[in-house]
Amino acid sequence: MREDELRALVRSSPWWNRALDVVRGCGLPAAWIGAGAVRDLVWGERYGDGFDPSSVRDVDVVFFDPTDLTRANDDRATARLVAAWPQLPWEAKNQAAVHTWYPAKYGGDPVAPFHTVADAVATWPEYATAVAVRLDADDQLAVCAPYGLDDLLDGVWRRNPARVDPEISRQRLARHRPVERWPGVRVVTPAADRTSATPP
Repeated sequence: MREDELRALVRSSPWWNRALDVVRGCGLPAAWIGAGAVRDLVWGERYGDGFDPSSVRDVDVVFFDPTDLTRANDDRATARLVAAWPQLPWEAKNQAAVHTWYPAKYGGDPVAPFHTVADAVATWPEYATAVAVRLDADDQLAVCAPYGLDDLLDGVWRRNPARVDPEISRQRLARHRPVERWPGVRVVTPAADRTSATPP
């Protein structure tokens, strides 16, 4: 299973094991680490010079708390993570509240509320980053990957059109420079990508 490939990479990293343990220990509801930090691990190990924790720009922690949709809830969650491991660039976001601020921050039409963390992960900008992991109570590594893991594990940067238009995708590509950072990665440009959210 491809999930086992990802689990092996995560388990091989002391940094990742500690980060996952911190997130679980902070008691945030339905909390996962996802997006760029997962990509950085996999592509660093498979397509670069190895995973370098110091290059992780932020550690995205997503949780789901429909009882408190305020931005203060995100701030408190982030503060708990920082208190547990101050050196990491934690950024916690309650996915139950995204619809309350997303249009004001990014523009566009109102968005529907998410019902689960998986709903949120399915809207993340690239298929390769639409992935999250967490430790459960039995120390098993759970994987959330609505579109599967092929793009992540096979080194493919491809727009997820669920919420990101081609222009925003081009901006992200210019900012992240994946081929420079991970020479083995292949980019599927927005002009050539799919126009629906069908999994790759």
